[in-house]
Amino acid sequence: MTVTNDEARKKALCARLARVEGQLRGLQKLIQADTEPEKVAQQMAAARKALDKAFFAMVATLIAEEQLGADEVAELLVRFA
Repeated sequence: MTVTNDEARKKALCARLARVEGQLRGLQKLIQADTEPEKVAQQMAAARKALDKAFFAMVATLIAEEQLGADEVAELLVRFA
């Protein structure tokens, strides 16, 4: 099993993760610059939410491509969501 066999979906998921990577690099710069904690926390929350969206996009792809049954999707969500 793979995350997706569809190249367009694979590209979209990787692009989403690249944006998360950029957010994390930005966070590192904020911390190095001694930015106020509220701004850092806000950006951490945004990065976490973006990573969650990538996770759910991956799960949606597995469902759409019928790679996982309902029980397997439920187990995946319970374990990692």
